Amino acid sequence: MTQVSPRKRNTKEGERGISAMALATVWTYCVPLTIFITAACLVDTARCQAVQAENVTVLEGGTAQISCRLQKYDGSIVVIQNPRRQTLFFNGTRALKDDRFQMMLFSPTMVRITLTNVSVSDEGGYFCQLYTDSTHHQVATLSVSVPPEIPTVEVKQEAVEGGEAELTCVSPRSKPAATLRWMRNGREIPGVVSQQDNGKTFSVSSTIRIPVERKDNGAALNCEALHPSLGGQNRVRRYRLDVYFAPTVRIIPPSGILREGDSLSLTCSITGNPLPRTTQWSKINDTLPERAEISGPTLQIARLSQSHNGTYLCQAQNNYGRAADYYTLLVYDPGAVVETHSAVPYAVIGGVLALLVFTVICVLIVTIWCSVRQKGSYLTHEASGLDEHGEVQEAFLNGNDVSQGKKEYLL
Repeated sequence: MTQVSPRKRNTKEGERGISAMALATVWTYCVPLTIFITAACLVDTARCQAVQAENVTVLEGGTAQISCRLQKYDGSIVVIQNPRRQTLFFNGTRALKDDRFQMMLFSPTMVRITLTNVSVSDEGGYFCQLYTDSTHHQVATLSVSVPPEIPTVEVKQEAVEGGEAELTCVSPRSKPAATLRWMRNGREIPGVVSQQDNGKTFSVSSTIRIPVERKDNGAALNCEALHPSLGGQNRVRRYRLDVYFAPTVRIIPPSGILREGDSLSLTCSITGNPLPRTTQWSKINDTLPERAEISGPTLQIARLSQSHNGTYLCQAQNNYGRAADYYTLLVYDPGAVVETHSAVPYAVIGGVLALLVFTVICVLIVTIWCSVRQKGSYLTHEASGLDEHGEVQEAFLNGNDVSQGKKEYLL
């Protein structure tokens, strides 16, 4: 067993006492001082930094101001570098040959440069460095916002009557990514959105599929691009639906009565998308008259005669169908043109005939009733006459004077 001498034991105990006292002194004085200095720096950073830099956000194509604040500048060297650590200015003197950078201010408290025609490639941290006994530097971060241009509309599927239209709205470049929405009559149409990262910018698209009918041709749709840099002023692309459908044909007949020797003019009214370029006139089971003239959708025949009687046909066709209408001409001497399209007022004629039949029946009923009544009255008077005649005969048989009993009856 090893024994420690009293002298050595006292020496170790003394060292421990000194260490404890030193630790207590540091805890008592240095730690509060460190805490105070740190708090003071947090409260007033400017007093603790020799250089301060300000972050900047600018629209692409605009002008950025990059500023560095100096504290207690003593004439030391000030260097400003771009994100690629290339020196732009050395104590106010241009070091990089880029005319877009200009030194606007160099003072003991502030250094300010400008960058014109900013692009996304200029984004990043710009270093403000002050070389004193020790090097001080701060980084000013330049952020570039790219507003979207007016979006474009791409037709992915043609709009055909009874089918669907597929349209895609595209915003090819923005930062941050733009928001796209489809609008129709003030209502939003939900779309399928896709986004692609192009490095520092984004391309965005929104696709919609909507059912279409003939009535939708020419309907207005809007594709809007929303972006925080636009301040609520959206970029809008206006688009009108182009719905394709088969043609319709209707012959417009002449008004009034046409007589032999008059001129006939028939106009073929055609709708369709696309509109048929040509109109075909023909005569069923015959050829067109020699005097027939065709001018676009109009057929004209001068000096009508009965030889022009027949059915005339107008036809039109596009890529989505064919349509036709016909007109039947009947010429009389002195004659009139009879139109198969004109509806005969059979209801009016039927009503008149029914009224005539009803009137005849009423007249017959009244006549029969009056006849029957007159016949009854005759029979009554005749019977009365027979009674009187019987009285005369009885008086004659009894020898009475007939002359005295003679009466005159008027029937």
